[in-house]
Formats: sequence, C-alpha cells, structure tokens
Amino acid sequence: MDRRLWLQGFAASALPAIAKESDEPVLTIVLNQETPEESLGSFQGGDAFQVGFGRDGFLPTGSTFVGGFSLLGDFKVNAILSHSRFEMTDVLIAESGKTHEWLAENLFANMSSIDFDGDGKGGEYGEAFVGLEPVDSADSQPFHFGEYKGVFRWYSYAIHGTQDEGRIGKCITGGCINVGRSDLSSAVSLFKIGDLVRIAASS
Repeated sequence: MDRRLWLQGFAASALPAIAKESDEPVLTIVLNQETPEESLGSFQGGDAFQVGFGRDGFLPTGSTFVGGFSLLGDFKVNAILSHSRFEMTDVLIAESGKTHEWLAENLFANMSSIDFDGDGKGGEYGEAFVGLEPVDSADSQPFHFGEYKGVFRWYSYAIHGTQDEGRIGKCITGGCINVGRSDLSSAVSLFKIGDLVRIAASS
C-alpha cells in the first residue's frame, strides 16, 4: 500500500469521533513529532499533502499560543490573505483599527515584505496566510495587530506558505503550519471564512 495513503487512513483513525455532520472539518492535519516528514493534511475526499509545524513541537487543545509551538484542536478560519484575495471577519477588521479597503490593499503585502529570518528576503508567508481561531480555548490568545519593524501586520496562528519549500515536513516554524506552494494554492481556493480545521497529533 502507498505510504501516503496509509498515513491518510491512520490520520483519520487518530481523530476523535465526529458527532454531527456540521462538525466535519474541511481540513484535517495530523502532526507527527517523531517523524515530522509524515505530518500530513487532507481536505475532505482529497489526497494527503505534507505540512511543517512548530520547531518546539505542539501544545494540547485549549492551550495558549507560545512561539515555537503549534496548537492542536479545532479552529475556525477567520481570515484568508493573499495578493489576490482578502477576507476577514468583521470582528478582526474592527480590532485592526483600519478599514476593510486599507487592509485588503496593504495587510498581506506588508506581512510579505518582512524579513523575519534576516536572510535579506521577504516572502516568509509564501503565497497566502489563512488565520485560525481556536474553537476551544480557555485563555485569551496573544494574537493582535500592530507594528513589527515599522510595518503594520497581524500576529496570529495560521496556515501559510514559505519562501523555502525545504521547510515543509519539518519542525521548523515559529508555530504556524506551513504548506507547499501548490497545496497552499488549492487550500486558498477551497477555504471559506468559518470553515472548521482540525489539527491533531499522530499519537
């Protein structure tokens, strides 16, 4: 049996039973800390694809986000940012203190311009940034809008791309889930605001 198909089946069996059809996640991601290259995501009925995650591993459902760790649990898509698409919940737009029009024109461009790792290149988020809001979180999260090195940006947990495809399938991010260019393009075309994303551990 093809290893990726086996892993996709294993990923489904590793998740808790889903009680109602409305609770069905649009995207399921299963992270494997022992073998990061076997960390996979799959859309309903779609093929599995490789993902990367936090350099320090992951935290259980309900945890407060800490840099370097990915969060497990259920999440709702609350923003879809790319050079060609801007969607964000009204609550977030209000929190930003900016207009919808300003955010649509500037936010992802600003975020893409930042060179986090100091290699002289921007584009750390690749082609898109999909915000994830925890469904089950007892504490408030540290996510916010603000300036970083003089550039207005949004700090949040997300699924996003990368400027270096070699980072996919590794524990290497600041906590977010990173995805390769072609898989991210498919994701952005499929996602809608409010979609459920489930992130679990393989064991």
